[in-house]
Amino acid sequence: MTSYPQQPQQTEQYGVQAGEPPLWAPYYGAPIGAAIRRFFKKYTAFSGRASRSEYWWVALALGVIGIVLQILTGILGAAGSTTTSSGTVPGPGAVVGLILIFVFYLAVLIPSIALLVRRLHDGNFSGWLALLGLIPFVGGLAILVFALLPSNPAGQRFDQPTA
Repeated sequence: MTSYPQQPQQTEQYGVQAGEPPLWAPYYGAPIGAAIRRFFKKYTAFSGRASRSEYWWVALALGVIGIVLQILTGILGAAGSTTTSSGTVPGPGAVVGLILIFVFYLAVLIPSIALLVRRLHDGNFSGWLALLGLIPFVGGLAILVFALLPSNPAGQRFDQPTA
């Protein structure tokens, strides 16, 4: 069996960096735990940049939590549901699930927009392009394409080192 050398955890255009970078800098190759921690530490930070790994790990985690909450709402709504001639009426537990979903999405709305703006900055785009998401159908597709684009070194203009 051939042994290959270990790849460094954090590689930037300036060379190899050990450990987690400061919050003002993007974390390239961020593991899921670090990406989620940074998401909540930079709750309302619209300045700076976010790497693709930071963005997509958080998107995955929020998507999984959203699906789990929807399944929970379905289960809670099925208990005590009634069937009538016009359809099925969910049980009272569905209200609890819907409240949980509403609170969750309300809690992550602003930080998700801030993360998207930082991801756009990493590609050297204006954060105002996040407003494209308001355009039905094509807006979400445009945001997806921008989020998938690689980092652009010119995006460093959005960095604001604190020390």
